[in-house]
Amino acid sequence: MNRRTLLKSLSVPALAATGLIGWMTAARATNRYYQGPVTDHFDGVRFFSPGQPQDKGFVELLRWQLGGGRKAWPESFPSPFRDRPPPASKGLRAVLIGHASFLVQVAGLNLLIDPVFSERASPVSFSGPRRVNPPGIAFEDLPLIHAVLITHNHYDHLDIETLGRLWHRHRPRFIAPLGNDAVIRAEHPDITVETRDWGGSVDLGNGVTVHLEPAYHWSARGINDRRMALWCAFVITTPTGTIYHIGDTGFGDGRIFQTVRERFGRIRLAHLPIGAYEPRWFMEPQHMNPEDAVKVFQIVEPEQALGHHWGTFRLTNEGVDEPPRELADALQAAEISPDRFRPLRPGEVWTPPG
Repeated sequence: MNRRTLLKSLSVPALAATGLIGWMTAARATNRYYQGPVTDHFDGVRFFSPGQPQDKGFVELLRWQLGGGRKAWPESFPSPFRDRPPPASKGLRAVLIGHASFLVQVAGLNLLIDPVFSERASPVSFSGPRRVNPPGIAFEDLPLIHAVLITHNHYDHLDIETLGRLWHRHRPRFIAPLGNDAVIRAEHPDITVETRDWGGSVDLGNGVTVHLEPAYHWSARGINDRRMALWCAFVITTPTGTIYHIGDTGFGDGRIFQTVRERFGRIRLAHLPIGAYEPRWFMEPQHMNPEDAVKVFQIVEPEQALGHHWGTFRLTNEGVDEPPRELADALQAAEISPDRFRPLRPGEVWTPPG
């Protein structure tokens, strides 16, 4: 059986949701998305996280996919919450739309992060990870969106169909790491995407600035573009405090989180991923588990953390409700109040107390 035939048996769309078919990438002399100078995290063709593990091989992928241990998910896992956001907020308001998609309303601006409104996180509409709950905000109920922030190009974070709908309805600014403009413009050539490298920033006005910071992750949309577009976390500085949003990351050596704490000071609100982490031997370099997320919490010391990246799309082996249960255990072990790190459900809103 050749590799392409095997992929069909392993559900290509499911693997592609997080870019996990990128291991098939052959050596290429040029990058299809980005051309730029060599840096400490770009070798002239591919981006990488310095000092961190990069690519799993075919044998490791096969071991995961055929090794069993996948917990069953329900066909439906509805959230008890549904949000109809106000037109704007002068303070700070955050709501989980689902998986890693957030609406953040701050200083009169409405920001969408990694918006996915499609039924599947997949390159095709007929197969692949299907959502088990609807978006916590109906697309038609979104307020006027001023900016859309994309952390990376995996299908559960960069939803081309949703981006097109947002462009035609809202005409927002699009902000993404290097190379992701080519991914978006291949489908929507009229969309302008502002790209930055790690350490870059974009001024959104009203005292709000978006900063692109490193994450221990990777990128791919298909079988020949692994790590050809950059990935990032976002730090958003605002008049009402600093927001730290991580789409996907491993914990690694923890250095990137310490750097954020040193550079930006106390974090007001942190969005930390807590799902898609099993089997641990495969996922550890790229996805934190709840225990890792608590370690990040202890490093950056946010006033409030919100857990996401769980309970909407089945991407890995853990059960649908395991992440919040394991988060509760990790918080108890670290003697941190569960009120300070809440695992959100779609449509659940957080606003500062008082």
